[in-house]
Amino acid sequence: MTDSDVQTRPGKRSRLIASAMDLVHRQGVHKTTLAEIAEAADVAPGNVYYYFKTRDDLVRAVIAARLEVQRGLFTMAETEPGPHDRLKGFIRLWADERETLARYGCPMASLCSDLGKAEDGLDREAARLFEMRLEWMDAQFSAMGRADSHALAITLQAGIEGAAGIAQALRNPDIITEEAARLGRWIDALV
Repeated sequence: MTDSDVQTRPGKRSRLIASAMDLVHRQGVHKTTLAEIAEAADVAPGNVYYYFKTRDDLVRAVIAARLEVQRGLFTMAETEPGPHDRLKGFIRLWADERETLARYGCPMASLCSDLGKAEDGLDREAARLFEMRLEWMDAQFSAMGRADSHALAITLQAGIEGAAGIAQALRNPDIITEEAARLGRWIDALV
């Protein structure tokens, strides 16, 4: 390892979270072991407990990281001039992930589905991912002057999740491309 590698390589905690996010998305929460996460992060397995006292603490860190990813997507979409364009920008950002979505599904939905079966509190923490997205979409539709903004946010999210689920089942990213175009036309029709 060179000096520049040391300076640019993320810390162990960050690498553990990034590896956990990836593995949990690809394999699911319950099929992913701490040893796999440590190996993927190039961290000694025993060091995981230095950063995360329990497995649940690591899962909470994954949820927090997913929330940050989503905030980043909102920030990118908000560079658009108005709410109509922001929603369409968000759809474009989602469609840009079509290959990964077609292979592994939606990371938020997978996480919520896995954790929802346990009802140990992590399910409510993961649900915040969808609550945050719905709040953002609701605010955009409301800014468009729509009194039915919450219902429209749910419809948009249902279209996104439905397309991701079908694309994954059929391993066909074109489904996401087609649904993104349809959702864009739907948003245009609401103006």
